[in-house]
Amino acid sequence: MGTAEKKGKLFIISGPSGTGKGTICKALLERNDIEISISMTTRAPREGEIHGVSYYFATREEFEKTIAEGGFLEYADVFGNYYGTPKAMVVEKLEQGRDVVLEIDVQGAINAKKVYPESVLIFILPPSLEELRARIVGRGTETEDVINLRLSKALEEMSYIDKYDYYVVNDVIDDAIIRTEAIMLAEHGRVIRDDVETMLDKYKEEKNVISIS
Repeated sequence: MGTAEKKGKLFIISGPSGTGKGTICKALLERNDIEISISMTTRAPREGEIHGVSYYFATREEFEKTIAEGGFLEYADVFGNYYGTPKAMVVEKLEQGRDVVLEIDVQGAINAKKVYPESVLIFILPPSLEELRARIVGRGTETEDVINLRLSKALEEMSYIDKYDYYVVNDVIDDAIIRTEAIMLAEHGRVIRDDVETMLDKYKEEKNVISIS
C-alpha cells in the first residue's frame, strides 16, 4: 500500500486476547505489500526462532542502552524480560514508502502514538463478550479462572478505545480483514496539508507546461 514517492504509514493494531487480531495481521501481510514490525527482546531464542525474523534478540545491556537513547516506539518489562519496538527500523521502512503494521497491547499502542503521532491506531473488538468467551473456551487450553481473568482484562482494555482512531468488530473474520484494509486505504487519501500543497504545486507546474489559461 505504500509507494516510493510517499511516506508509508504505521498502523498499530490492538485488541483483547481472542478477538482475532493476530489472524487479521497475518492476512494483511499475505494480501498486501506491507511490512510487519519485528520486536526486540532480551529473552533467549526458542527453538526455530530466527534473529531478525522472529525477534531481534539483544542483551539486557543493549536493550537498556537503546532505552536511554530514546530508541523505542514502546517497550515493556514482562516477567523479567524486555520487549520493545525499535523506532529506527520502523521509521526507515516508512521513509522508504512502506506501510508497517504493528500488533501490540493497548498500553504499548498508546505509548507508540505519543512517540510517533502520525501512527494510526486500530482496535479490534469482539461482537460480544459472550462470543469472546466462547472463542477463549474453544481453545481448550484455559481454566475457568483464567477465562474470567481474560474477560476482565478485555473489559479493561476496551475502556481505552477512545484513544484509538478506528475500531473494527470481528464478527466474520473475512469481513473484519476487508474493513481493516479499507481503513488503511482511506488513510492514504487523508488530506494532510504538506501532501496537498506538494500535489497542488505539481498541478501548477503541469498547467504551465500544457499552457492552460
